[in-house]
Amino acid sequence: MVNKRKKAGQYILMALITLLVVFPFVWMLILSFKTNSEILSSPLSLPKTFNLDNYKHAMETLDFPRLYGNTIFVCVISLAAELIITFFSSFVLARMEFQNEKLRKMLYGFLIMGLSISPFILLFPVYKINVFFGLRGKLALIFPYIATSISFNTLLLVGYLKSLPTEIDEAAVIDGCNIWDLMLKVILPMTKPVIATVVIFNVLYIWNEFPFASVMLRDVSDYTLSMGASFFKGTYTVDYGGIVASSVMIIIPELIFYGIFQKNIVEGMTAGAVKG
Repeated sequence: MVNKRKKAGQYILMALITLLVVFPFVWMLILSFKTNSEILSSPLSLPKTFNLDNYKHAMETLDFPRLYGNTIFVCVISLAAELIITFFSSFVLARMEFQNEKLRKMLYGFLIMGLSISPFILLFPVYKINVFFGLRGKLALIFPYIATSISFNTLLLVGYLKSLPTEIDEAAVIDGCNIWDLMLKVILPMTKPVIATVVIFNVLYIWNEFPFASVMLRDVSDYTLSMGASFFKGTYTVDYGGIVASSVMIIIPELIFYGIFQKNIVEGMTAGAVKG
Protein backbone atom coordinates (compact mmCIF):
# COMPACT_ATOMS: atom_id res chain seq x y z
CA MET A 1 0.00 0.00 0.00
CA VAL A 2 2.83 2.36 0.89
CA ASN A 3 4.62 1.60 -2.39
CA LYS A 4 1.43 2.25 -4.38
CA ARG A 5 0.93 5.60 -2.67
CA LYS A 6 4.57 6.48 -3.25
CA LYS A 7 4.30 5.61 -6.95
CA ALA A 8 1.04 7.57 -7.24
CA GLY A 9 2.70 10.60 -5.64
CA GLN A 10 5.65 10.30 -8.05
CA TYR A 11 3.32 10.11 -11.05
CA ILE A 12 1.39 13.16 -9.87
CA LEU A 13 4.64 15.09 -9.34
CA MET A 14 5.88 14.07 -12.81
CA ALA A 15 2.57 15.14 -14.34
CA LEU A 16 2.76 18.55 -12.65
CA ILE A 17 6.36 19.08 -13.78
CA THR A 18 5.43 18.05 -17.33
CA LEU A 19 2.49 20.46 -17.28
CA LEU A 20 4.72 23.33 -16.13
CA VAL A 21 7.24 22.57 -18.90
CA VAL A 22 4.68 22.14 -21.69
CA PHE A 23 2.36 25.02 -20.71
CA PRO A 24 4.53 27.89 -22.12
CA PHE A 25 4.71 26.24 -25.54
CA VAL A 26 0.97 25.45 -25.60
CA TRP A 27 0.21 29.01 -24.54
CA MET A 28 2.47 30.40 -27.26
CA LEU A 29 0.77 28.14 -29.80
CA ILE A 30 -2.66 29.48 -28.75
CA LEU A 31 -1.44 33.08 -28.89
CA SER A 32 -0.20 32.55 -32.46
CA PHE A 33 -3.83 32.23 -33.63
CA LYS A 34 -4.94 35.48 -31.96
CA THR A 35 -4.96 39.03 -33.24
CA ASN A 36 -2.78 41.65 -31.56
CA SER A 37 -5.80 43.15 -29.78
CA GLU A 38 -6.79 39.74 -28.39
CA ILE A 39 -3.23 39.06 -27.22
CA LEU A 40 -3.17 42.34 -25.31
CA SER A 41 -6.70 42.27 -23.93
CA SER A 42 -7.14 38.57 -23.07
CA PRO A 43 -3.82 36.71 -23.27
CA LEU A 44 -5.04 33.65 -21.30
CA SER A 45 -8.28 33.04 -23.18
CA LEU A 46 -8.80 30.92 -26.27
CA PRO A 47 -8.89 32.75 -29.62
CA LYS A 48 -12.32 33.77 -30.86
CA THR A 49 -11.52 32.37 -34.32
CA PHE A 50 -8.59 30.20 -35.36
CA ASN A 51 -6.91 31.86 -38.32
CA LEU A 52 -3.48 31.64 -39.92
CA ASP A 53 -3.02 35.35 -40.59
CA ASN A 54 -0.06 35.63 -38.23
CA TYR A 55 1.69 32.73 -39.96
CA LYS A 56 0.99 34.17 -43.40
CA HIS A 57 2.36 37.53 -42.27
CA ALA A 58 5.44 35.84 -40.80
CA MET A 59 6.11 33.98 -44.06
CA GLU A 60 5.74 37.20 -46.04
CA THR A 61 7.97 39.21 -43.70
CA LEU A 62 10.77 36.72 -43.07
CA ASP A 63 12.95 34.94 -45.60
CA PHE A 64 12.82 31.60 -43.79
CA PRO A 65 14.93 29.65 -46.33
CA ARG A 66 17.78 32.15 -45.89
CA LEU A 67 17.40 32.21 -42.09
CA TYR A 68 17.44 28.43 -41.90
CA GLY A 69 20.36 28.24 -44.33
CA ASN A 70 22.45 30.74 -42.35
CA THR A 71 21.70 28.97 -39.05
CA ILE A 72 22.51 25.52 -40.44
CA PHE A 73 25.75 26.82 -41.98
CA VAL A 74 26.86 28.35 -38.67
CA CYS A 75 25.88 25.14 -36.81
CA VAL A 76 27.77 22.82 -39.14
CA ILE A 77 31.00 24.84 -39.30
CA SER A 78 31.01 25.58 -35.55
CA LEU A 79 30.34 21.95 -34.62
CA ALA A 80 33.00 20.60 -36.96
CA ALA A 81 35.65 22.90 -35.47
CA GLU A 82 34.49 22.27 -31.89
CA LEU A 83 34.58 18.50 -32.23
CA ILE A 84 38.03 18.47 -33.81
CA ILE A 85 39.51 20.76 -31.15
CA THR A 86 37.85 19.22 -28.11
CA PHE A 87 38.28 15.57 -29.13
CA PHE A 88 42.03 15.90 -29.60
CA SER A 89 42.54 18.05 -26.50
CA SER A 90 40.35 15.73 -24.40
CA PHE A 91 42.22 12.66 -25.67
CA VAL A 92 45.50 14.21 -24.58
CA LEU A 93 44.15 15.11 -21.14
CA ALA A 94 42.40 11.78 -20.52
CA ARG A 95 44.54 9.12 -22.20
CA MET A 96 48.15 10.33 -22.49
CA GLU A 97 50.85 10.31 -19.83
CA PHE A 98 52.27 13.61 -18.50
CA GLN A 99 55.68 13.86 -16.89
CA ASN A 100 54.21 16.56 -14.66
CA GLU A 101 50.73 15.65 -13.42
CA LYS A 102 50.20 19.24 -12.26
CA LEU A 103 50.45 20.37 -15.88
CA ARG A 104 47.54 18.10 -16.84
CA LYS A 105 45.42 19.44 -13.99
CA MET A 106 46.33 23.01 -14.87
CA LEU A 107 45.37 22.56 -18.55
CA TYR A 108 42.14 20.81 -17.64
CA GLY A 109 41.29 23.49 -15.09
CA PHE A 110 42.00 26.21 -17.64
CA LEU A 111 39.64 24.64 -20.20
CA ILE A 112 36.90 23.99 -17.63
CA MET A 113 37.20 27.49 -16.16
CA GLY A 114 35.02 28.80 -18.96
CA LEU A 115 31.99 27.13 -17.36
CA SER A 116 32.16 29.64 -14.52
CA ILE A 117 32.04 32.64 -16.86
CA SER A 118 28.87 33.64 -18.66
CA PRO A 119 29.66 34.05 -22.38
CA PHE A 120 27.39 37.10 -22.50
CA ILE A 121 29.75 39.00 -20.18
CA LEU A 122 32.30 38.71 -22.98
CA LEU A 123 30.09 40.31 -25.64
CA PHE A 124 32.02 43.58 -25.83
CA PRO A 125 35.54 42.04 -25.68
CA VAL A 126 34.58 39.49 -28.34
CA TYR A 127 33.12 42.25 -30.51
CA LYS A 128 36.36 44.25 -30.23
CA ILE A 129 38.39 41.14 -31.12
CA ASN A 130 36.23 40.56 -34.20
CA VAL A 131 36.72 44.20 -35.25
CA PHE A 132 40.49 43.93 -34.70
CA PHE A 133 40.76 40.83 -36.92
CA GLY A 134 38.22 42.09 -39.44
CA LEU A 135 35.75 39.25 -38.86
CA ARG A 136 32.26 40.03 -40.12
CA GLY A 137 29.02 38.28 -40.88
CA LYS A 138 28.71 34.58 -40.07
CA LEU A 139 32.42 34.24 -39.28
CA ALA A 140 31.96 36.75 -36.45
CA LEU A 141 29.54 34.24 -34.90
CA ILE A 142 31.34 30.98 -35.66
CA PHE A 143 34.54 31.75 -33.72
CA PRO A 144 32.75 32.92 -30.53
CA TYR A 145 30.46 29.87 -30.64
CA ILE A 146 33.50 27.59 -30.90
CA ALA A 147 35.29 29.32 -28.03
CA THR A 148 32.30 29.40 -25.67
CA SER A 149 31.50 25.70 -26.20
CA ILE A 150 34.95 24.22 -25.58
CA SER A 151 34.59 24.12 -21.78
CA PHE A 152 31.33 22.16 -21.77
CA ASN A 153 32.51 19.82 -24.52
CA THR A 154 35.77 19.15 -22.67
CA LEU A 155 33.90 18.34 -19.46
CA LEU A 156 31.83 15.64 -21.19
CA LEU A 157 34.57 14.20 -23.39
CA VAL A 158 37.29 14.00 -20.72
CA GLY A 159 34.91 12.32 -18.27
CA TYR A 160 33.89 9.76 -20.88
CA LEU A 161 37.40 9.04 -22.16
CA LYS A 162 38.63 8.48 -18.60
CA SER A 163 35.93 5.85 -18.12
CA LEU A 164 37.30 3.72 -20.98
CA PRO A 165 39.72 0.95 -19.86
CA THR A 166 43.40 1.70 -20.49
CA GLU A 167 43.81 -1.89 -21.72
CA ILE A 168 42.18 -0.76 -24.98
CA ASP A 169 45.10 1.56 -25.71
CA GLU A 170 47.66 -1.06 -24.72
CA ALA A 171 46.10 -3.72 -26.94
CA ALA A 172 45.91 -1.33 -29.89
CA VAL A 173 49.58 -0.32 -29.51
CA ILE A 174 50.65 -3.99 -29.30
CA ASP A 175 48.72 -4.66 -32.54
CA GLY A 176 50.77 -1.91 -34.25
CA CYS A 177 48.49 1.14 -33.99
CA ASN A 178 50.20 4.51 -34.09
CA ILE A 179 48.80 7.48 -32.17
CA TRP A 180 46.57 8.64 -35.04
CA ASP A 181 45.09 5.18 -35.65
CA LEU A 182 44.52 4.82 -31.92
CA MET A 183 42.60 8.09 -31.77
CA LEU A 184 40.64 7.89 -35.00
CA LYS A 185 40.07 4.16 -35.51
CA VAL A 186 39.87 2.83 -31.95
CA ILE A 187 38.83 5.57 -29.51
CA LEU A 188 36.71 7.81 -31.76
CA PRO A 189 34.13 5.12 -32.69
CA MET A 190 33.70 4.38 -28.97
CA THR A 191 32.84 8.01 -28.18
CA LYS A 192 29.70 8.12 -30.34
CA PRO A 193 27.27 8.47 -27.38
CA VAL A 194 29.02 11.48 -25.85
CA ILE A 195 29.73 13.07 -29.24
CA ALA A 196 26.02 12.78 -30.06
CA THR A 197 25.26 14.59 -26.80
CA VAL A 198 27.79 17.32 -27.60
CA VAL A 199 26.29 17.80 -31.06
CA ILE A 200 22.70 18.00 -29.75
CA PHE A 201 23.46 20.49 -26.98
CA ASN A 202 25.49 22.72 -29.27
CA VAL A 203 22.90 22.67 -32.05
CA LEU A 204 20.21 23.70 -29.55
CA TYR A 205 22.47 26.44 -28.16
CA ILE A 206 23.33 27.90 -31.57
CA TRP A 207 19.71 27.60 -32.76
CA ASN A 208 18.47 29.71 -29.83
CA GLU A 209 21.42 32.04 -29.23
CA PHE A 210 20.47 35.70 -29.62
CA PRO A 211 22.87 38.08 -27.75
CA PHE A 212 25.94 37.31 -29.89
CA ALA A 213 23.88 37.28 -33.09
CA SER A 214 22.29 40.64 -32.28
CA VAL A 215 25.70 42.25 -31.66
CA MET A 216 27.85 40.61 -34.35
CA LEU A 217 25.46 40.53 -37.32
CA ARG A 218 24.90 43.75 -39.21
CA ASP A 219 23.85 42.59 -42.68
CA VAL A 220 20.28 41.27 -42.94
CA SER A 221 21.47 38.60 -45.38
CA ASP A 222 23.57 37.05 -42.57
CA TYR A 223 20.77 36.92 -39.98
CA THR A 224 20.11 33.62 -38.21
CA LEU A 225 16.78 32.28 -36.99
CA SER A 226 17.14 33.84 -33.55
CA MET A 227 17.15 37.26 -35.21
CA GLY A 228 13.94 36.61 -37.14
CA ALA A 229 11.53 37.74 -34.44
CA SER A 230 13.25 41.14 -34.24
CA PHE A 231 11.75 42.06 -37.62
CA PHE A 232 8.34 42.47 -35.99
CA LYS A 233 9.44 45.11 -33.51
CA GLY A 234 9.33 48.67 -34.80
CA THR A 235 10.25 51.97 -33.21
CA TYR A 236 6.76 52.66 -31.88
CA THR A 237 4.82 49.43 -32.53
CA VAL A 238 5.24 45.72 -31.86
CA ASP A 239 3.54 43.01 -33.91
CA TYR A 240 2.97 40.47 -31.13
CA GLY A 241 1.14 38.05 -33.40
CA GLY A 242 4.02 38.01 -35.86
CA ILE A 243 6.56 37.52 -33.07
CA VAL A 244 4.66 34.56 -31.62
CA ALA A 245 3.96 32.92 -35.00
CA SER A 246 7.57 33.23 -36.14
CA SER A 247 8.76 31.89 -32.76
CA VAL A 248 6.55 28.81 -33.17
CA MET A 249 7.96 28.20 -36.66
CA ILE A 250 11.50 28.49 -35.29
CA ILE A 251 10.89 26.25 -32.26
CA ILE A 252 9.03 23.36 -33.92
CA PRO A 253 12.05 22.01 -35.91
CA GLU A 254 14.09 22.28 -32.71
CA LEU A 255 11.52 20.26 -30.73
CA ILE A 256 11.44 17.59 -33.44
CA PHE A 257 15.26 17.41 -33.44
CA TYR A 258 15.34 17.14 -29.64
CA GLY A 259 12.57 14.52 -29.58
CA ILE A 260 14.38 12.31 -32.08
CA PHE A 261 17.73 12.42 -30.29
CA GLN A 262 16.67 12.72 -26.63
CA LYS A 263 17.78 9.11 -25.97
CA ASN A 264 21.31 10.04 -27.06
CA ILE A 265 21.35 12.94 -24.60
CA VAL A 266 20.63 10.63 -21.64
CA GLU A 267 23.19 8.05 -22.79
CA GLY A 268 25.90 10.65 -23.38
CA MET A 269 25.34 12.48 -20.09
CA THR A 270 25.54 9.27 -18.05
CA ALA A 271 28.23 7.51 -20.10
CA GLY A 272 31.17 9.20 -18.34
CA ALA A 273 29.67 9.18 -14.88
CA VAL A 274 31.55 6.04 -13.79
CA LYS A 275 34.93 7.72 -13.63
CA GLY A 276 35.61 11.46 -13.66
